[in-house]
Amino acid sequence: MTTSSQTTDPMIGRLIDGRYEVRSRVARGGMATVYLAIDRRLERQVALKIMHHHLADDEQFTQRFIQEARSAARLSHPNVVNVFDQGQDADSAYLVMEYLPGITLRELLQEYSTLTAEQTMDIAEAVLSGLAAAHRAGIVHRDLKPENVLLADDGRIKIGDFGLARAASANTATGAALLGTVAYLSPELVTRGIADTRSDIYAAGIMMYEMLTGEQPFKGEQPMQIAFQHANDTVPAPSSVNNRVPAELDELVLWATARDPDERPADAGELLLHLTEVQQLLQSSPQPVTGAQPTMVLPASATTVLGATAPSTAETQVLGPRRTARTAAPETPAEEPAARLGTRTRARRRRGWIALLLVLLLAGAGVGAGWWFGAGPGSQVVVPDSLAGLTPDAARDALIELGLEPTEATGEIHDPLIEPGLVAATDPAFGSTVNRGTTVTLLLSIGPQMLPLPTVIGTQEDVARPALEGAGFTVAEESITYFNAEAPAGQVIDLLDAAGSSLASATEYGELQQTTLVVSLGPIPDVAGLSPEEAQQALEAVGLRSVLGDSEYSDTVPKGNVIRAIIPEGPISTGAELTLITSRGVEQVAVPDVAGEPWSKARKVLEDAGFKVKYSPIADVAPGQFRVESTDPAGGTSVDKGATVTVQLTFRG
Repeated sequence: MTTSSQTTDPMIGRLIDGRYEVRSRVARGGMATVYLAIDRRLERQVALKIMHHHLADDEQFTQRFIQEARSAARLSHPNVVNVFDQGQDADSAYLVMEYLPGITLRELLQEYSTLTAEQTMDIAEAVLSGLAAAHRAGIVHRDLKPENVLLADDGRIKIGDFGLARAASANTATGAALLGTVAYLSPELVTRGIADTRSDIYAAGIMMYEMLTGEQPFKGEQPMQIAFQHANDTVPAPSSVNNRVPAELDELVLWATARDPDERPADAGELLLHLTEVQQLLQSSPQPVTGAQPTMVLPASATTVLGATAPSTAETQVLGPRRTARTAAPETPAEEPAARLGTRTRARRRRGWIALLLVLLLAGAGVGAGWWFGAGPGSQVVVPDSLAGLTPDAARDALIELGLEPTEATGEIHDPLIEPGLVAATDPAFGSTVNRGTTVTLLLSIGPQMLPLPTVIGTQEDVARPALEGAGFTVAEESITYFNAEAPAGQVIDLLDAAGSSLASATEYGELQQTTLVVSLGPIPDVAGLSPEEAQQALEAVGLRSVLGDSEYSDTVPKGNVIRAIIPEGPISTGAELTLITSRGVEQVAVPDVAGEPWSKARKVLEDAGFKVKYSPIADVAPGQFRVESTDPAGGTSVDKGATVTVQLTFRG
């Protein structure tokens, strides 16, 4: 994560879940933002990690966020950041973690560039201790890098950010998008998208290389160039860049970064064991100094200098964030020989004790191995959460491989995310540490729990959305919108399920299942009588397009103006195209020439032609006795269809 300005952050001052008061922003990353908060219930500072709102509707990101909580919560180790709580507040998914004031290993490297061999081993020892605990719990970190190694002010070193963690037995491919930082990706992640414990070992080896040399082994202008080098090139020995690196550390780094995962340590525990041996060897065999090495100096209130003999793996101490100089004050001539003599004396004593300890260890190795795998911790296994989503048969095979006894009978459990019929949980639960041979019952998903569905049709969208989310359903970020003459803009006119079917008549729906709101855009504007330009502007104002179609005669709409808009069939949304029909004006027809015709015949001809006829009413008394003398307009004249023709009649006698 990278630090960021918080002047406009709306989360500052907010109370999350009625418990966590957000005080300030600490960092912001690709998935979430981390804040310093106060836990009002326990009156302590905590780190509050809140997932970005735009990812909340993305099931993949949400599950990855929840996975971080589950993965980290299963670990209890001095070198792993503790996770206290996880929850949802309105539209904010969050994690609550311990707050560690201090810096990251990245910041330390930015300030000092190259660390000494002793400092590198101290930090690596703490990192591998925490990583070994994760591997024993069946968890692969998959994003190990200096940014995720926290160096606390009080000297503690902890691994954080298990956001990409997966079960160690899952070997899940990541797909096209490689997860993790490219500079620390193992070759198998680049080429096959598959990670296991050995992928973490590769990342740890790259980190050790960077601490010893001040640079990463592979460089490139584009991420894919670096990824290509990871997949095809061998990591060089750190001593090729820094000739002060001991040969033993060279070998350790090259072993951890072997391109073939089968040639690396199997897990962090194995690499930690060999790192400890290298530490002991280097302490008992002083290395020749070929050049000055920068020394880190602490203020009086800070913690123990890296490279000093650490009391234990869990309590390895590092620099605090406030360093004021790069070189220590020189020792006096009297102090220097005395210090060296004391160091050598202590080293000889340690060598004697180490030799005795090795003899005792070798003598008891057989007994210890038998106890470990018989009655000790080696006889226990972790029920893996990688069983989730498997078929019952596949899950049983995985349990048998771990030395557990799956039952033939299965149980049932509601699960909103796992397809019915697949494994959703186990008894004992995922993450439980049990003895080999323990009976495990598979709990199969029967789909989401049905919850009452609130009535939202007829309400405004800004009311319907929180009502659905508060009732336990997922609402698609983008609503479907249609023009509707019966509902004002913003009103919900339908609710769809995940398959796109209407939920208008439903009273229940599955927990966390997706719904989509169908919202009215209001009626399509009435453009009759407007000029084409005015009609086009009115339609564009609501997101509709228009084209000119045919023109028609109209007795009511002036020539050139719009008579009507032809609307396509089906629901109309923004972007639809309407055809405008314009007026030709009133149709022109010729007045029939009826002069000299008997009135009874002439009248019928005029009326059949659509004209109104004006004449002397007396002609109706004896129509057969009158003839047409003339018409106004005269016969053959073009006039508006439906116009009035005045007829002059002559009595025939």
